[in-house]
Amino acid sequence: MFYTSKEAEKAILVGVALQSEGVSYEQMREYLDELSFLAETAGAETIKIFTQNLDKPVHATFIGKGKLEEIKAYTEENETDMLIFDDELSPTQLRNIEKMFPGIKVLDRTNLILDIFASRARTAHAKTQVELAQYQYLLPRLTGMWTHLERQKGGIGLRGPGETEIETDRRIIRDKIARLKEELVRIDKQKFIQRKNRGKLVRVALVGYTNVGKSTLMNLLSKSDVFAENKLFATLDTTVRKIAIKNVPFLLADTVGFIRKLPHHLVESFKSTLDEVREADVILHVIDISHPQFEDQMKVVNETLAGLIKEPKPTILVFNKIDAFEYTPKDEDDLTPITRANYSLEDLKQMWMSRQGSETVYISARQKENIEELKEKLYSLVKEIHSARFPYNDFFYQDFPETEETPEI
Repeated sequence: MFYTSKEAEKAILVGVALQSEGVSYEQMREYLDELSFLAETAGAETIKIFTQNLDKPVHATFIGKGKLEEIKAYTEENETDMLIFDDELSPTQLRNIEKMFPGIKVLDRTNLILDIFASRARTAHAKTQVELAQYQYLLPRLTGMWTHLERQKGGIGLRGPGETEIETDRRIIRDKIARLKEELVRIDKQKFIQRKNRGKLVRVALVGYTNVGKSTLMNLLSKSDVFAENKLFATLDTTVRKIAIKNVPFLLADTVGFIRKLPHHLVESFKSTLDEVREADVILHVIDISHPQFEDQMKVVNETLAGLIKEPKPTILVFNKIDAFEYTPKDEDDLTPITRANYSLEDLKQMWMSRQGSETVYISARQKENIEELKEKLYSLVKEIHSARFPYNDFFYQDFPETEETPEI
């Protein structure tokens, strides 16, 4: 894995604004900024970005022939280790592009995310989930892996051994996929029993786009030490803590972050991890309000949640990182259209965000700003659900000091 390389590998990023999918050039540039962050997280250094506007992807090579030749000319003059495309390449497209760039790795967004997940996985559960997703991604792309069997002219004399090797490898991978699925079924049963053993305690799930500060908030609320870092997918394993606010106990779960174009293999593999969200009573949707595209990130999370949760759940929108929020005031004589960058934090609070159907709170987990306000909102929701489940436990609703210890579940 290139994540462990001592010297950062040099990467070229390739993005396409597909008109058929309604992707504007501005949106594509935003996606490429995120792809650059993904590459940095994986351990690569972005040295050049190539972009193209297309109505739809080119069937054979995804991007146009002229753009490929432009990229090739650049790689011949500059040391390049890999090309990274911001969209998933088909097996045919991947194979054709690799032929044009011998000695240079060709990755797509899915492959890059899978590599990051593989480097971040710590527990046996997460490693099994990632390995399954990797094999499912690899299976249809095996043909391109057997270039060591090719000869200069190809054709007659190569079909037998090559196909035999590929078919053998396919069978091996299919067997591995079957075994990994069986292993995940076993782990899922264990996880289900663990969740069942937690009883009827109210469950709260932290959800949000990757790198919005969920783990930092988890540490703050639970007084624990969950790994947190300013990189994408810093944590993959769901962490659950039993905590209490004013002596009302509940379970708080920190889940894996979402992202645009999350590989479907990963969504399927991380089914048991996402079950924490499905079975939650309350959702804390954490948003990085300092990010220029936080509205788009909210949309991605909401769309993902809609696919996981059949009925709406009580939700608190937690707008985090107010300490990092920046804006550019608009001059009175400036006649250009107002943009997101011209709105102050107070402007945003008074706009559509404050008129959601959910509770909203604006905090800085890092600077511990407005945390008490968040706790009050969370307490109100949890207390209401808790009192419905335990109607005779009025004793617990007195204002006792918060518990000092937060044992791991």
